[in-house]
Amino acid sequence: MQVRFNQLSSHLKSGLAPVYLICGDEPYQFDESARIIREAARRKGFDERELLDVEAGFDWRSLAAAAASMSLFSARKLIEVRAPGGKLGKEGGAAIRDYCERPCADNLLLVLAPGLERKDLQTQWVKRIDAVGAVVQVWPLKEQELEHWLGQRLQAARFQPASGVAALLAERSEGNLLAAVQEIEKLRLLHEPGPLTLDDLLGNLADSARFDLFALTDAALNGDRGRVQRILSVLHGEGTADVLVLWVLARELRMLAEAAGAIARGASPSGIFAEHRVPRPRLPVLEKALRRLSPALLHALLDQCAEVDRCIKGYASGDSWQRLAIIADTLTAGRRA
Repeated sequence: MQVRFNQLSSHLKSGLAPVYLICGDEPYQFDESARIIREAARRKGFDERELLDVEAGFDWRSLAAAAASMSLFSARKLIEVRAPGGKLGKEGGAAIRDYCERPCADNLLLVLAPGLERKDLQTQWVKRIDAVGAVVQVWPLKEQELEHWLGQRLQAARFQPASGVAALLAERSEGNLLAAVQEIEKLRLLHEPGPLTLDDLLGNLADSARFDLFALTDAALNGDRGRVQRILSVLHGEGTADVLVLWVLARELRMLAEAAGAIARGASPSGIFAEHRVPRPRLPVLEKALRRLSPALLHALLDQCAEVDRCIKGYASGDSWQRLAIIADTLTAGRRA
């Protein structure tokens, strides 16, 4: 069965499935799901925990051996298979399927595969877990989902959030669930349970947005000018080296210029994207951006990057951060100011 993260606690109250798979790339939900399942297993008497780390050369016969061996300290045992890359291979898939054919009531199998891609959910071993156990997928929450989830967390903390409180918390945390949870814990220390207004939040919230260098280019390609300037402001305030910001902008611009050139010649940019190892989820954003970015503009921005490089090295005058802001804003708008 498929179990969403926010359904997991209620699902476990009705009993434990013999096998669980947790997959996805949202770290807070992933770690929290594993913790909740471990605690539920401990309450049910699965006091021993055996860890199997899937690394290069891992012997999948270890799973069958772990399932067959008696626990030394408990009548019941949790077997935890940790596969960071998510790729189990034919041997691993077969081992999981074999286990699912004859799950032991005294064992609970928990498979942790954060690197598992969505397409891999169609593999036979995942389908077998889905049939006999539960699959918990933890992907980043969309804006409305995040706001709803934060509202539930605030209520669980015995707050009565006013309209807009969860939305403001979601905006400040920028999808970083761990940071949002920490802010709620901070609010529990600062405020008594009960009504919680926007005024209670303002001034107390840390700007915990998960900004990084690659978030800058993603925001620019999505045409979000406000977010681009906010990210630049945070990067500058955190002391990020201007040369690193220049590097990530120039790197993206070079790839876009090559792709735009290919399109201008009547060719497909797919070869350029493959050469630069662009992840598949980014392709639609890049293709959309290329429809508004001309080769001439991209080359002009690369010339500006060269000038910023001279500025950083002391060969030209000017404020490097101001110049970087102009480059990023032009890339976002798709035209010169």
